[in-house]
Amino acid sequence: MATTRLPSAGFSITIRISIPADASAIGRLTTCVGEAGAIVTALDVVDSDPVSVVVDLTCDTADSTHADDVVKELEALDGVEVRKVSDRTFLLHLGGKIEVSPKVSLRNRDELSRAYTPGVARVCLAIAENPADARRLTIKRNTVAVVTDGSAVLGLGNLGPAAALPVMEGKAALFKRFGDVDAWPVVLDTQDPDEIVSIVRAIAPGYGGINLEDIAAPRCFEIESKLRELLDIPVFHDDQHGTAICVLAALTNALRVVGKQLGDVRVVVSGAGAAGTAIIKLLLRQGVGDVIAYDRPGALHRGLAGLNPSWQWLAEHTNIGGYAGDLRGAVRGADVFIGVSAPNLLTGDDIATMAPDSIVFALANPDPEVDPREARKHAAIVATGRSDQPNQINNVLAFPGVFRGMLDAHAESFTDDMALAAARAIADVVGEERINPTVIVPSVFDPRVAPAVAAAVRAAAHATAAAAAAASVSHSAEAAASTDAAELAVPGDLPAGASTVKQRSATTIR
Repeated sequence: MATTRLPSAGFSITIRISIPADASAIGRLTTCVGEAGAIVTALDVVDSDPVSVVVDLTCDTADSTHADDVVKELEALDGVEVRKVSDRTFLLHLGGKIEVSPKVSLRNRDELSRAYTPGVARVCLAIAENPADARRLTIKRNTVAVVTDGSAVLGLGNLGPAAALPVMEGKAALFKRFGDVDAWPVVLDTQDPDEIVSIVRAIAPGYGGINLEDIAAPRCFEIESKLRELLDIPVFHDDQHGTAICVLAALTNALRVVGKQLGDVRVVVSGAGAAGTAIIKLLLRQGVGDVIAYDRPGALHRGLAGLNPSWQWLAEHTNIGGYAGDLRGAVRGADVFIGVSAPNLLTGDDIATMAPDSIVFALANPDPEVDPREARKHAAIVATGRSDQPNQINNVLAFPGVFRGMLDAHAESFTDDMALAAARAIADVVGEERINPTVIVPSVFDPRVAPAVAAAVRAAAHATAAAAAAASVSHSAEAAASTDAAELAVPGDLPAGASTVKQRSATTIR
């Protein structure tokens, strides 16, 4: 039975099959798989004899149930023996996906003495004397903690820390592959915000940055806010800021394609959790015309009661017209739909009611808010979070370069200016001469992306530091001028019994 869902490499299986050694056998296999809705990606002959052939058939399926259905269809063919079925995703995860490797050789006594005792003691004393040297003399300069409590693992819900570990391993691998950043999973067996903050604060000296991951809203906002106040290293919640950066980059190019300005468009965002809230705030920072945020209570508006603080903020800063209806009504006449919520909320007919040259970003994974095939019949541009569809909006475009830039700049915080700079860099990598309805973001494997993002973030970080230094100098100058004025004041200018700074000092000396 064929599936209506889209096959994906995430549900790729390899089936070892024995078939009769006749000319039509392999063709029957591939036809059967295709009719079942799967996609054959490889077929290799493993063994043969005069009467049979053993092959490994690899195909992408839509989910585990679909994979089982494909196998059953193959087993029903005459003369076919299914010997083994391997889930390629589980095979890839066996033993984990990352490891620790030393950067120095330890081949003899001399090398051991420098890398470890007694030589390392001198480095310890140097850092004790000047703690800032930890960035120069330890892994801190290039290491990020990927922290989670397992409360919002992908789109799967509250699975806990152990089940979150494969995602955090993958994140660490992406940090290294695309940003040459050494990252390590920190999975916490607590979902108490204060305890999470306390733990992360305690381990922070060993890291140059903190990447919060898969922590449910609204606690993720509280955790991030408190850590930013406590730490002198950047705190970045990728589900929020990484997603927002990539969406803004994609929207920048999509608007270029359709010839619209951000300040003139109306955007509907389905999902006002961590990602949706950050997207909306970054769009507002960039000057979007209007945004309607939609979540379980409906369209967020000023008259809606019982909202949590995050939703209340959105209600007060979005939805200019006070729309209070359902999602289908919200997208009617809208220029842009951005989904970071749940699958199959809209149909192609709903997309048809949007404004001309509409833009649809349906980012729920693995199944988008609207079938992209149906959306393309009506929207000018469609993007998803899937790697097997055009215009994949993937956070890996952002976070490796963002952290590379922050670490290189020795940044102490992540700022909106960095986010905007990163979004511009991602959009500009494509180039205005190359963008079109199916190419609004670069490939995640484009080697130009991470360096461009890192350079943009470094420049933003340096500009922020320079502005802070200038403000500090200005404040010091004002304070000095104020002191000088006080010192120059004559006693007659002061209330009875008052004295200048110099007079008080003189009195003290006497």
